[in-house]
Amino acid sequence: MRVFLKAEEYEKVLPRLAAEVIEKENLEHLAIVGVRSRGDFIGARLKKLIEEKYDHDIPIGAIDINLYRDDLTCLSEFPEIKQTDIPFDITGKHILLVDDVLYTGRTIRAALNAIFDYGRPARVVLLVLADRGGRELPIHANYVGVSINLPQDEYMAVKVKEVEGEDIIIIKEKA
Repeated sequence: MRVFLKAEEYEKVLPRLAAEVIEKENLEHLAIVGVRSRGDFIGARLKKLIEEKYDHDIPIGAIDINLYRDDLTCLSEFPEIKQTDIPFDITGKHILLVDDVLYTGRTIRAALNAIFDYGRPARVVLLVLADRGGRELPIHANYVGVSINLPQDEYMAVKVKEVEGEDIIIIKEKA
């Protein structure tokens, strides 16, 4: 196991990402949707950072993609289904989809399918804290905190203080 991103570095990445979103997106129509179970926490932090600079309430929600996964039966006999909470109408919104790690692209494909079950956004852009390479689908992030190309036998784990008590990204070998 090795540390890829320490807490001090982690705290620099999020404000940079928020600044990029402020610069490039139409904030008047922006809404944030975080992919459970780390993207929702990252999304909440981004919302706060953006609202500190832009005096306007940005709607935020969280989406569970487990039922939309194409590998659901491979994950577990009893996969954990979490709650989707999108308390606003996404139709016509510019959705900032937030996830922790971009790897194969399958999670994002599932998230897009789930989002469109709630309406038809005008636009969807993707923000990820980390892009580890290894795409299996033609999906890319519009905003990337950090990038690294990892071999398939390595795993990237993002930890957030809201869940694990610390902000850190570690890389370890798959079991």
